[in-house]
Amino acid sequence: MRSSVAAVLLLASAAAFAQGFPTKPVRIVVPFPPGGGADTLARIMEPRLVAVWGQPVIVENRPGASGHIGADFVAKSAPDGATLLMSSTASLTEKNVDQFAPVSLVSASPYVVTANPKVAASNIRELIALAKSQPGKLSFASSGTGAASHLSAVLFKSMAGVDLLHVPYKGTGQAVTDLLAGHVNLMFAPAQTVMPYVREGRLRALALTGSKRSETLPELPTVSESGLPGYEAVGWFGLLAPAATPRATVARISADANRVLAEREVREKMLGLGAEPSGDTPEEFARFIRDDQAKWGKLMKDAGITAPQ
Repeated sequence: MRSSVAAVLLLASAAAFAQGFPTKPVRIVVPFPPGGGADTLARIMEPRLVAVWGQPVIVENRPGASGHIGADFVAKSAPDGATLLMSSTASLTEKNVDQFAPVSLVSASPYVVTANPKVAASNIRELIALAKSQPGKLSFASSGTGAASHLSAVLFKSMAGVDLLHVPYKGTGQAVTDLLAGHVNLMFAPAQTVMPYVREGRLRALALTGSKRSETLPELPTVSESGLPGYEAVGWFGLLAPAATPRATVARISADANRVLAEREVREKMLGLGAEPSGDTPEEFARFIRDDQAKWGKLMKDAGITAPQ
């Protein structure tokens, strides 16, 4: 009985703490340079979270080591909900995932297989044929070793039986800049970072990496339907807090993030960039991360890839 009463009092105390959240500015750490997918989504959400919380929300870029420098900073921050991580596949590994409390999935969207217009391929079949005719000559950019943009291409290489040259960058923004300039040939990239350039004719979109066509980009076929059956890769972004953050606070942040993601203005901005808004509970997001890590962890092991720590 005493333990039950203590548990009730503890939950009541945590709920009261969460009800007053936040009492100071909230920092959303993006572990990549400005201009990438995580950065774009954080800045779309920022003004609406300010309105919900009545406190300043600061988007802070802390790039390096494929997202692990920023992730490590958040993991070691005070577990009070005032420092959050806008994470992605690259930011988490089996070694550091236990340092975080999943808050909410923000977006899980297929990547766009994107080429510089000078590449002599307008679809996946042509790309595979071109790559086979020039082993190791075609290069692809990524936002860093172990990032979803890297692993999506590794999966493509494995399934298609082609040899592509990997050129890792410190973030998506830098990678896209060199793709535009023609310094690299290809990139498996978040739609929100490349589709504006595709619409301007400065880049060419070949296909989507999802299992089915996207409602936001219905004109693009999937890799699977256009030359590589069974291929699927999804890039995701989500909010995490330090592991010791009280559950009630995590639940409050998750509910507020979901509220923002459901707003018409936010949804329209994200969908306009090809990013599909998600939103879920901390428990659902935790399961999503476990499943995602199992898939990519096996691929990295089989390919001998070690992500920076």
